[in-house]
Parts: sequence; structure tokens; C-alpha cells
Amino acid sequence: MIDSPVTEDVYLIVGLGNPGREYKSNRHNVGFMIIDRLAARLNAQGMRLQSKAIVTSAAHHERKLFLAKPQTFMNLSGQAVQGLVRFYKTPLSQLLVAHDDLDLPLGVIRLRPGGGAGGQKGMLSIIEHLGTQHFPRLRFGIGRPPGRMDPADYVLQDFSSEELPLVSETLDRAVEAILTFVLEGLNAAMNRFNG
Repeated sequence: MIDSPVTEDVYLIVGLGNPGREYKSNRHNVGFMIIDRLAARLNAQGMRLQSKAIVTSAAHHERKLFLAKPQTFMNLSGQAVQGLVRFYKTPLSQLLVAHDDLDLPLGVIRLRPGGGAGGQKGMLSIIEHLGTQHFPRLRFGIGRPPGRMDPADYVLQDFSSEELPLVSETLDRAVEAILTFVLEGLNAAMNRFNG
């Protein structure tokens, strides 16, 4: 089958994180974890480096999904996302960025149609590079740091063994939310998963 240049059924799903084995299980890397879980669920094929991101592709009910993990480090994520949006000619309504969120408790996900970065530096970079806040995102709660711990240190910690079952369950819910977004639209996904 020849790839069609028509983009109405092309979705770009980006998960934020930091490249490198030492960051793999950090709270800050839940975006990468979501992409990995989604890629496994869809039996995504082929992995390539493109626009400063690792990209794989999959199909879901006749929709084409490109799944991306920027390799720029979190604070420069916008470089990769801007390049991918241009390359795949993705309408911003069909871009979804998944990232960690300190302001939501662990186990909670929230889909939003747009808005500010909320202190998340990867999102800030993307907003700056795209020149708009108006694109869907999935926020994955990681909770607040305990006591007086610096949030910058907290996000680079691995999840505790006690947290892992809830993390896994929430990753599965995030995948379902993304697939609902792709098939039924953002409002349906928000109604179902923002409860």
C-alpha cells in the first residue's frame, strides 16, 4: 500500500522524557513510558531517528499514528515536536503531547485542549516552538515532592516499588485515553477519562 499524502487520518502522539538509560524509570519520563506502552499495544513497527526524535508508526482502525520520543532532553522538546509537525503536516488538533504533571496526584490523568505549560519545561519549549498553546495534551499525575524536596530532584527520581502497580494501571488508562482521542475525538476522551 502506498502512503497517501492526505493527512486527515494522521495523528502524532509525542511522549516527553529524557534520553538515556539512567532516566528510563524517572517520574519525568512517564511520557516515554506511555509511548512504549502504546507502541506495544498497537504492535508498532520500525523505529527511526527523525527530527531529533525516535519515531515508530502504527495503524489503529484505519488511522495512521506516529509515536515519538524526543531525544533532545526535556527542556528542548519543542525542537523535535516542531520538526515532526512540519514533516508529517500534522494539524495541531491531531497532535497530542503526553507528559508528567506535579500538580496531579499519582494515578490521575487529565486531557486538555490547550493551555499553559504549568511549569513543565518540555511543554514550555513546545509552546515556544509551535507559537501556540492550542494543541491537545495528556497530563499524567506524579504527585508533589515530599517535604521540602526540590521538584527538580523529585522528577528525576524513579518511582518507588510501592508506586509501580498504580503507575502501570495509569499507563494503561493513558493508552486507552489516547486511542479514544484518535477514534472519537478529544471531547469524548476528556468526558471518559477526566473523571
